[in-house]
Amino acid sequence: MELIKSLLYSDAGSQLNNWALCGFRVLLSVELFAVHGMKKFRLSNGWREVVPNPFHLPERLNSFVATFSDTVVPAFVILGIATRLVILPTIGVTAVGYFVVHRKDAPEVRDVPYIYTLCFLVLLFMGPGSVSIDRQLSSLL
Repeated sequence: MELIKSLLYSDAGSQLNNWALCGFRVLLSVELFAVHGMKKFRLSNGWREVVPNPFHLPERLNSFVATFSDTVVPAFVILGIATRLVILPTIGVTAVGYFVVHRKDAPEVRDVPYIYTLCFLVLLFMGPGSVSIDRQLSSLL
């Protein structure tokens, strides 16, 4: 029970910091969903986005993880629900994008997965802050 409480509990030190962290996670998640999540459903030239599969996972699993990371995770992060747990797939997908898929690309291409990975790592370590459902749940435990 203490482990769950410590995973949920998060406080950035002041109300201003907590609201800033809330704004950060909301804006980050909206951008991830709008730019990358919507590509999973939008047709471009009659085709949906092809998700790279550098580890040759089963295609349905690879697509599911990428779609989940770009569509469902942002909703949970915006609300601050199980934030530290749900962002793990997104960190994985963005880190693979940076270190594997785009490793030989120009820095202008590599910077997008790099920045997303760093931002979600910040949320992993800091948590969602006190302006979140996680904080409310941790106070109930």
